[in-house]
Amino acid sequence: MIPRSLQKIIKSRLFKGKAVLIFGARQTGKSTLTEAILKGQEKSWMILNGDDADVREILSNTTATKLKAIVGKNEILLIDEAQRIENIGLTLKLITDQMPGIQVIATGSSAFELSGKVNEPLTGRKYEFKLYPLSFQEMVDQDGLLPEKRLIEHRMIYGYYPEIVTHPGEEKERLKLLAGSYLYKDLLMLDQIKKPTLLEKLLKALALQVGSEIRFNEIGQTIGSDPKTVEKYIDLLEKAFVVFQMPAFSRNVRNEIKKGKKVYFFDCGIRNAIINNFQPLSSRTDVGALWENFVIVERMKHLHNSGIDTKFYFWRTTQQQEIDLVEESETGLAVYEFKWKKAKARIPQTFTENYPDAGTKIITLDTIEDFITGIISSPDL
Repeated sequence: MIPRSLQKIIKSRLFKGKAVLIFGARQTGKSTLTEAILKGQEKSWMILNGDDADVREILSNTTATKLKAIVGKNEILLIDEAQRIENIGLTLKLITDQMPGIQVIATGSSAFELSGKVNEPLTGRKYEFKLYPLSFQEMVDQDGLLPEKRLIEHRMIYGYYPEIVTHPGEEKERLKLLAGSYLYKDLLMLDQIKKPTLLEKLLKALALQVGSEIRFNEIGQTIGSDPKTVEKYIDLLEKAFVVFQMPAFSRNVRNEIKKGKKVYFFDCGIRNAIINNFQPLSSRTDVGALWENFVIVERMKHLHNSGIDTKFYFWRTTQQQEIDLVEESETGLAVYEFKWKKAKARIPQTFTENYPDAGTKIITLDTIEDFITGIISSPDL
C-alpha cells in the first residue's frame, strides 16, 4: 500500500466526539485507507458495507438500542459505501449523540448523495475529508523526488489513480475500464440522468476544452442539449469527483470577465481516456492544457491534504488578458502562470494596477515540486 497523506490527519481526529466522513471517487483508495487506519488501532472495530442489502435494511431506520446491539463491544464502526443507506445522516447522528464511546467512520463515493443526507443531521458533529487519486507528494514520499519527477510526463498521460500507478504496463486497458460506466455508476443510478449518451458527449466536450473558458449554451449546441441540462450535468460530475469548476476572479474592475468558468478533470488519465488519446507529449497539441490541469489539481491535492483552505480562480478581461490561477486565502492573493517549458510570462498591467499586493510566480517543470509540496522557490515574474 502507498501511504496516504490523510491517514495521519484522520487518525488525529478520531474519538473527538464527531463522525468522520471520507468522500471520493470510486477507486481512489477509500477502503484501503480506512483499513490502514483501523489496523493501526488498539481499539476493536467492525465494518459494515452499504452495498449489502441487509446492512441497508438494518441501518436505514434504526434506533440507538438496535445500534448498540449491532456494534456490541466494538469501539470503532466503519460504514463503507454509506451513500447507499437511506437516512444515513440520522443514523450517524444517533451514534454520535447517544453512543459517545463509539467512533463512526463513513465513506462514500458520491458527495451529492452522502453529503446531502448528512449535512443537516450532522451539523457540528462531523469532520469531512476528500480522498483524491494519489498525489505527486505521496509518490515522492514513497519513491523519492527524482524518480517521481522523471515520471511527470507519464502521470500527465495516465494519471494517479492507485490501480493505474500500481500496474505499470496496463495503464491503457485499466483506464478505459475505469473511465467507463464504473466511474459514473453513482451518476447513472440517479433519476436526474435521463440520457447517459448525453453524459458521454458532455464529458468528451469538456475534455477537449480543458483550460479554456466554457459556455453552457455553446456546449449545449455541440452535444444537442439545452444550457440548463449542461449546467446540471456538470454540477453532478463535479459532485461525483470527475471534474471541478473554476470561476472567474472579479472585484468589479472594468473589463473583467465576471461570470466565466473553466472545467478541469480531477485526473489527467481519466481525461485522456475519455478522448482516447494516450499519445506521448511530443506528439500532442494539448500539452499546455494538460500541464495546466496537472499542476492545478496537484496544487489542490497538496493544499487539501495539508488542511489549507484556499479558493481557486482564473482571471481574464474582455481584451483577452489572462492569468492561469488566482489563489485567495487568509494571507491574501497569489497569482500563478504555468509554462511547460521555460518561458517568460508577464502579469497584465490591468491586474497589477488593481491588485498590487498579489504575489506572482511562474511554475515550470523545473519548479513544480516546490509548488505542489510546500515552499515556492521559483523566481518572481
